Amino acid sequence: MITTKNQTGIKAEPGKQELFITREFEAPRELVFKAFTDPDLIVRWLGPRELKMSIDRYDCRSGGSYRYIHSDKAGNDYCFHGVIHNISEPERIIQTFEFEGMPESGHVTLETTLFEALPDNRTRVTVQSVFQSVADRDGMLKSGMERGVNDSHQRLDELFEAGDIK
Repeated sequence: MITTKNQTGIKAEPGKQELFITREFEAPRELVFKAFTDPDLIVRWLGPRELKMSIDRYDCRSGGSYRYIHSDKAGNDYCFHGVIHNISEPERIIQTFEFEGMPESGHVTLETTLFEALPDNRTRVTVQSVFQSVADRDGMLKSGMERGVNDSHQRLDELFEAGDIK
């Protein structure tokens, strides 16, 4: 595991239905975008380090959809799915996100991910997640999401550092 100079920021203002995740990466925008849209790469970095990820489906296009599964060592599965509303390579992804483990379905989040080219072949990623309620947003924050996001970004740093994304 590498030590990164970049830290993940998560901003959630009290009483609002949204949160923002911001992170810079030491890689060009095209490669960061590829890491977020190539299923063979996504399974190598997305999610908490101790979980294994598999992809049930991933149709990466405007109008496509996805479903993936994180599995723990005890055999528990945590499934997520969504619809990809718009892919504007390499600038933006707009998609929905839903955790299938909720007691009732329909707790859908709208996510807009922006990829900003920075000097020296670096990239800033900003994710805006809009939840259906403040309670849904606060529940996500309490679920351990922050640790999963930080693990994911560190794992992605490791792939860039190793030169595994070309």
